[in-house]
Amino acid sequence: MTPPDVVSQDEWLVAREKLLAKEKELTRMRDKVSAQRRDLPMVEIVEEYEFDGRHGPVSLLGLFEGRRQLIVRHFMFHPDWDEGCVGCSLQVDNLGHPAHLHGRDTSLVLVSRAPLAKIEPFRQRMGWTTPWYSSFRTRFNQDFSVTNADGGESSGLSVFLRDGSRVFHTYSSFSRGGDILINTYNYLDLTPLGRQEAELDYPQQWWRHHDKHHA
Repeated sequence: MTPPDVVSQDEWLVAREKLLAKEKELTRMRDKVSAQRRDLPMVEIVEEYEFDGRHGPVSLLGLFEGRRQLIVRHFMFHPDWDEGCVGCSLQVDNLGHPAHLHGRDTSLVLVSRAPLAKIEPFRQRMGWTTPWYSSFRTRFNQDFSVTNADGGESSGLSVFLRDGSRVFHTYSSFSRGGDILINTYNYLDLTPLGRQEAELDYPQQWWRHHDKHHA
């Protein structure tokens, strides 16, 4: 990639202030979109889903762990695969300490269609502590559009709200909707070389499980 032009400090300040105005505009627009997201209507979930967890079967209500809100990361892991998706792994690597979400009455879990017998060795290999459940015995993945009719897997994220024992689906996002959750990308976007994907046919060409990167 061609590096930026070299200019004086005064010229840099002029360019930086021009960009800053656009950054502030983007921040204000993001705030507006976030408010509209919170105002979306919601759908009550009446299906009795049962997931397999490390400590036994868990209902959708149980995934909340008593909290009011639940974020489900639909982690791509086909039952025939021996390891999880590299892109989903990148997102999980970028998760912060759960105490901050818990402090706002929100739980976050991973859900995959692979059986727990495949999920658990991979989770241990990656060193993750985020609760991870198998939806292998349910239609959860199909119902939330992350497993298609042919059995193919897609990544996504779904959000739920609990009112007593009632559960409501409030939001879902797929594909590049998850970009904002990858802090690796957010940091790279601040650098002159950026994500360094312009020469690639597809971003996944550089993605690796973190134990396969060679610095």
